[in-house]
Amino acid sequence: MAELFWLSDEQWQAIAPFMPKNQPGAHRKDDRIVISGILHVIKSGCRWKDCPSEYGPPTTIYNRFNRWSRRRFWTGMLEALAKAGWSSDAAALDATYVKAQRAAHGETYGPPRPQVALDPLV
Repeated sequence: MAELFWLSDEQWQAIAPFMPKNQPGAHRKDDRIVISGILHVIKSGCRWKDCPSEYGPPTTIYNRFNRWSRRRFWTGMLEALAKAGWSSDAAALDATYVKAQRAAHGETYGPPRPQVALDPLV
């Protein structure tokens, strides 16, 4: 099993002021635990549903990530930390998007090739 990731006290103190306030929910899971779970998924590359239960239900981890992404929470937090002089050596976010070539999933270039019928062996 992969080692679990937990935000340090210093890391949490840096991002806690940017957390959304007064969010609804019956028994809302602690944001620090949820962010640790989100970062675990990103670091390990596992599927959301494979996120260890120590972080809470996988649906909570995914839904919180999705909701905060739509509200531009991550962008706002990173911009504010950068303006505050947070070192870029301390945090890096990377994303790559590469469009696959048509041939990568079975398509061919140009017009279709004629099919050659084989004579059955007698």
